[in-house]
Amino acid sequence: MIHPSYTELMAVINSEVEEGEQPLVQSRYSIVKATANRAKEIIDARSVEEKIAKARIEASNKEKEKEKDKDKVEEKRISKEDERKLQVGTPLVRCSEKDKPLSIAVKEFYEGKVKILGSTDENTSL
Repeated sequence: MIHPSYTELMAVINSEVEEGEQPLVQSRYSIVKATANRAKEIIDARSVEEKIAKARIEASNKEKEKEKDKDKVEEKRISKEDERKLQVGTPLVRCSEKDKPLSIAVKEFYEGKVKILGSTDENTSL
């Protein structure tokens, strides 16, 4: 059994809707779509983190090679898009590297760290 269940997630997400207003989420499909979108953001951020780690290792190796010549290795900068992915995709709940992105996304929605906006806006907002 999945925990939290779709029903529990829908209750949490719709808890901030004022009485008389239409609920933000009315179907499991909306929950699946929103959590999948958030998981994709987390995956993108992890990909950027891996790219940065790889670049640091390469720079360190180059620095060791050039240390003999006393040259400095110029540090690569990340693109604005990668910077945005890192900022948006950083998990908002406590998790480990072993946690899967979808599990993290579900936990974020359940704890109210990520909200679903109305139909005129994007699905997720930080």
